[in-house]
Amino acid sequence: MNPCVDDVVAALRQVTPDLLRWSGAIARRMRTFNVALEGKSSGNSNTDALTLADLTVQELVIAGLRDRAPILRSCRIEAEEENGDLQAFASESPLAIALDPIDGTKYFKERTSNAYAVMIHLRNESDVIYSLVFAPESGPSGTWTQAYGDVVKCGPDDTSMSAFDCLENLPPISRSDRPDSSKIYVIGFQKNDPSVAAQITQAGLQGYAPDDMPGSIYPLLATGEFGGSLIHTPNIYDYPVSQQLARLLGGNSVWVHNGEAVNFSETWMDDRAEMLRLPGIVATADSPEKLQVLTALAKDWSKVRYQD
Repeated sequence: MNPCVDDVVAALRQVTPDLLRWSGAIARRMRTFNVALEGKSSGNSNTDALTLADLTVQELVIAGLRDRAPILRSCRIEAEEENGDLQAFASESPLAIALDPIDGTKYFKERTSNAYAVMIHLRNESDVIYSLVFAPESGPSGTWTQAYGDVVKCGPDDTSMSAFDCLENLPPISRSDRPDSSKIYVIGFQKNDPSVAAQITQAGLQGYAPDDMPGSIYPLLATGEFGGSLIHTPNIYDYPVSQQLARLLGGNSVWVHNGEAVNFSETWMDDRAEMLRLPGIVATADSPEKLQVLTALAKDWSKVRYQD
């Protein structure tokens, strides 16, 4: 029997805030040690960084999802790493829970930026239904980004109350009051990220390569500090959160080669990075006008991630 979407979302809203807050605390502490591991070999440091914190956080979150809400076992699990009791969850289901234990592992590992986050989302074949992102070192106590229904929230953690209550007390973001930014995050073009960012700037928006990002893209997009992203063959563990945020904020996420809205029915296994990806180049923006600029710019670019 397929799980009821509303029941799954209700369960995730209850259990994921604690799990991500605890995971963030563990990641923040582990970051003070040398926890780097050998692993992925795509040749790009943004993709290949792997730490013991990735594995530890995933172990914790997977166990928490398994134990705290039985209904969640009726969903598929798509996790960036291979550890944890993944077999406890459904092998087939219209609903997938996706986990990125440390998004921005390069920043985390090299201690060059606090732009990393623990993140989880729920989706079906066409839509992202629930998202929660916790950036442990964004601000004094960490920063939440949450999306469900027609609600987007973003704000500081407050450990004087439960994580669930903290999120419940955050005010929803108002589309009418949210700033209109032309800043666009660029990633996935390998060594060409800076040149792609420059082309976006020349096209009338403001492109930002990964090393120039002031923080995690998810709170930046939610609050209006950024207006979108252009990603080559995005992975299915973190990118989908941007899709949900963009749609709730008045925009969308599309394949640039045909302008069609992104869905998750077609993926490919990137053996170099050991992760599932979507094909082609994906533009995400909080307005149709920004999407038009990005799709016009990149529509004829190669859809092949690795040129060698």
